[in-house]
Amino acid sequence: MRDKLYYHGRVFLLSLCYTITNEKCIVILGVCLVSITVSTCNHVHDVQQFTALDVETRLRDAQEQCRAKGVRFTPLRQQIYKLILQANKPIGAYDLITLLQQMRESEDDKTSKKGRQKNVAPPTIYRSLEFLLSENLIHQLTSINAYVPCCHPRAAHTAAFLICDQCHRVQECSSMPVQEIMSFAEQDVGFKVARSVIELSGYCQDCHVSIPSTLTVPTAII
Repeated sequence: MRDKLYYHGRVFLLSLCYTITNEKCIVILGVCLVSITVSTCNHVHDVQQFTALDVETRLRDAQEQCRAKGVRFTPLRQQIYKLILQANKPIGAYDLITLLQQMRESEDDKTSKKGRQKNVAPPTIYRSLEFLLSENLIHQLTSINAYVPCCHPRAAHTAAFLICDQCHRVQECSSMPVQEIMSFAEQDVGFKVARSVIELSGYCQDCHVSIPSTLTVPTAII
C-alpha cells in the first residue's frame, strides 16, 4: 500500500491506489481546505482480519473500557461485539439475530431444555448495536447496511471506509484529510457533527487491476 497526500492549488487529494466507482462518495478526495499542514498517512487497516487471540484481547479491552467509563457492557452486548469481531465480512443486524438464535437453540440442545431459551428480539439487538456505536467499538456502513469493528476503539477519530465491490474487502482509513473535513464542517461552516460515516466504494488494490478497461473513473469532484 502506498498512500500519499497530494496538494493541488487549494485542494488536497488522497491517493490510496484504490479505484473509486461511486461518484457520490468521491467528494472526499477533493475538498477545499485552507491553512493546514500537509502530511502523509499510513493509517489504513483491513477491518476484519482478527485471530481468535485478537478477538479475545479486543473483548477484554472493551470490558475494561466500559468499566472505566461506568457503562454496562452486558452479556448480550459482549456477545454481539464478539460476533462482529469474528465475522469475516461486514455483518448485518438480521445476520446477527440469526446467529444469536442458532446459538441459543444449540445451548438448548446441549442442556436438553428445548424451548427454554427466549427468541431473540430485534429491538434488543438494535439497542445493543446503538450502544456499541456510541462507545466507538464498531462502525455502521450505511451503504451496505452492515457493521464492522472499529480499528481504534479507544481513540477519538473520524474514518473513511474503502469498500470493494468485487471481493467485499473493507478497509478503514483514519487519515488527515478525513479529520480536516470534520474540522472544516464544524469550524468554517458551523455545522455540529454528531456522527460521521464516509464510505468510498470501488475496487481495492488487489481487484482494480482486473476491472474493465472501459470503466470511467472520476478523478475528483470539487
